[in-house]
Amino acid sequence: MIWETSGGPRAIIQKECFITQERSEKKGDKESNKNKKRRKKKTITDVLTSSEPVAGSPADLMSLLKSHHSKTRSVIEQDEVALNESCFLRCNDLTHTLSSYLKEVCPKWAKIQKQHTQARSVVLLIVCGSALRTIDLIKQLTAFKGEAKVLKLFAKHIKVEEQIKSLSKGVSHIAVGTPGRICALLEKEGLTTQGLKYLVLDWNHRDQKQRRMVDMTEVTGDLMKMMDHGIIQSCREGNVKIGLF
Repeated sequence: MIWETSGGPRAIIQKECFITQERSEKKGDKESNKNKKRRKKKTITDVLTSSEPVAGSPADLMSLLKSHHSKTRSVIEQDEVALNESCFLRCNDLTHTLSSYLKEVCPKWAKIQKQHTQARSVVLLIVCGSALRTIDLIKQLTAFKGEAKVLKLFAKHIKVEEQIKSLSKGVSHIAVGTPGRICALLEKEGLTTQGLKYLVLDWNHRDQKQRRMVDMTEVTGDLMKMMDHGIIQSCREGNVKIGLF
């Protein structure tokens, strides 16, 4: 009895219980801190929602291309695919509809579309981030397109072979689509850049999550691949002008 009351097993057990409780509390504090950090981490939607919309500029696209090519090309090779201000049309200042913007940057559209006679090519290529956005933009073209034939180029529910047939059947003037499908058509030569004069990127549009086309990694990757399929070269030669809508 004296041995037990002077410390012994009972004291040891109490000490172990205290240590176990202390460790448990520390572990709980660490987990609580981790949860706080997780809650504090902002998503891209949070960042974009809280920021003021800013219109895209030629410098934005040139910077994106430079960053992309710096990973795979030498400095000399990067210079060979660099764009400059002369490659660009006037950019949308966030006040235009698609039709009003195109009327401003393509003032002679009626004449230009009549002169276009090449199959497997279009005069105006509009690139956006999704199939739903493609449909929306085609609806917005009504006040601009006139007699032009418009094609939708995206992967959802439409096979690439069907689009190749549509492009080769007759003359199409405008195509609206996603960079992934456009890239696939260029690779298969179902679509060429021979008759292309205007490339318009749906740069400023934000989806339900407040993301622009270039905020989505997969879409941006496809866009960079698409640009490398002769479009950059055509821009550098002065045959194609780029607009950021």
